[in-house]
Amino acid sequence: MAARRTKNHQLDAGDRNALPESAFAFPRVRKEPLNDAGHVRNAIARFDQVRDVSDTERGEAFRRIQQAARRFGVEMTETRWQQLGKPSKSMKSSDKPRDTATRAELYAQARDRGVAGRSTMTKAELLRALRD
Repeated sequence: MAARRTKNHQLDAGDRNALPESAFAFPRVRKEPLNDAGHVRNAIARFDQVRDVSDTERGEAFRRIQQAARRFGVEMTETRWQQLGKPSKSMKSSDKPRDTATRAELYAQARDRGVAGRSTMTKAELLRALRD
């Protein structure tokens, strides 16, 4: 799919929203599109900045990035996703919900994980349920 880009080679919001989930390194959270060499380089550089994903999702994202790098001729020296860096100490663990997340964001995570009783939970209760 050829996507329109603005002059600075970024996808505009409409084109980004039109991309299928398979075009992203992290499809569940729709982060790091892999539609050209520039975006693949960005995905490599920002890999450790993606939040609210599990280590399993990171492993799958790394595999997608490797495939896209080969397809677009981007050189990658890393052989494991752990070589791309880890979230800094100031960040929460990547698979934990953020305290700064809105109730709506926490509710969406709870829905994705199938947390029972989520519709009546407060923000604090959703945080606790997602941490367990």
